[in-house]
Amino acid sequence: MSAAPDFGRLASPADDYSGLDLLATGVLVIEADRTVGYANQSAEVLLDTSRRHLIGQPVRRLFTDEHQFERLMQSAAAGDLAQPPHVVELRRPLREPLVVQAMASALDEQGRRLLLELTEIEQQLRVTREDRQLGLSEANRQLLRNLAHEIRNPLGGIRGAAQLLERELPLREQREFTQVIIAEADRLQSLVDRLLAPHRAPRVVAEYSVHEICERVRAVILAEFPRGLEIQRDYDASMPSGRGDKEQLIQAVLNIVRNAAQALAGRIADGDAQVILRTRVARHVAIARRHVRLAAELTVIDNGPGVAEELKDRIFFPLVSGRDDGTGLGLTLAQAFVLANDGSIEFDSKPGRTAFRILMPLT
Repeated sequence: MSAAPDFGRLASPADDYSGLDLLATGVLVIEADRTVGYANQSAEVLLDTSRRHLIGQPVRRLFTDEHQFERLMQSAAAGDLAQPPHVVELRRPLREPLVVQAMASALDEQGRRLLLELTEIEQQLRVTREDRQLGLSEANRQLLRNLAHEIRNPLGGIRGAAQLLERELPLREQREFTQVIIAEADRLQSLVDRLLAPHRAPRVVAEYSVHEICERVRAVILAEFPRGLEIQRDYDASMPSGRGDKEQLIQAVLNIVRNAAQALAGRIADGDAQVILRTRVARHVAIARRHVRLAAELTVIDNGPGVAEELKDRIFFPLVSGRDDGTGLGLTLAQAFVLANDGSIEFDSKPGRTAFRILMPLT
């Protein structure tokens, strides 16, 4: 096992900083002349600039507020270990500025060379949301399993009793009532089976293509909604294959897209409903508090009315639906299948645009 690098003795960009490339946090090494001496891969992603262009560049040019940056540098050079993280904006070529938390610390006793850590605030919020999502998902899983088992036994008894009673009834009109009981018992049994589906079938892990999943889902949804709905492809051709349970992932994406199509009923009638399937390769992201160097990012975007405010905190809860005829299981099962394959799912919604974003590790 190799020893950790002694940053205080590192003296040039040629030194080995390769260990910093494993971090999800952006890291810049600032030289005595206040130029960038090193940038890890996460810093390249945050700044949307290659390492080759960053090294040697004056650090102040990376920030929209140079005075705030200078205060941060002076505080670090003075050895102020109690300084709180600073909220600053990073300049990015051809893109809007990015708000991050920045912390600086000295790499030598003189405070000439500094280490600057950059953390995307949205990433911190995402980690918090994922932690909460995982906790709620586990609680929901236990609740559903217990509830399903409590329902199943009396449900079987009700159905059996109705069948016996039906045989004893002489009149057809009377038997219609027992048939209603049997039909409703079957409907509830189907609901219970769907609640338990993610926890029953064994996972079949194999190589899968994200775009093959998208194409399968697209074909199914267009068959269900042949008119008034457009499903656009926005694929990243460089997307590598992943490993996971392809059938579970197809069902997860299918549930999300079908949910979007159902929410677009009004726009489908008008003929201007739109769903976009967008894929991108994401680098150095955190999924369930794990640093993932390469991930598949699949976003399902629709131009529907959006998720109601009162449902946003409960959208993945079982039996919660924004439609009168909805079962409230589609998104619950989608979340369960994504989490079962070590991924994460989140959404952002406003009137006219709702986006569900799935991240799946590729490495």
